[in-house]
Amino acid sequence: MRTLRIAAAVEAVSLAVLLVNLVTAHAEVITSLGGPVHGTAYLVVIVATWLIPETGSAGARSRALIPAVGGLLVLQRIRRDVPADPAP
Repeated sequence: MRTLRIAAAVEAVSLAVLLVNLVTAHAEVITSLGGPVHGTAYLVVIVATWLIPETGSAGARSRALIPAVGGLLVLQRIRRDVPADPAP
């Protein structure tokens, strides 16, 4: 679950950096580094989602395939469907 949280955050932040770069400076260095980082984070989100047992019947696996925000949608779906542990 921790891997999914990190990958979802990296996916969203890297897309934001790429879009800001596109609108402003359009520096090739940022594009060259940000593109592969975003793509790798996207793939990690998909794999991590398929490896988490809680995502089997929740419909989260299909949400992981949505580029840019898939990881965030999966995390939201898991939080909504899995009940929190009761306090002792």
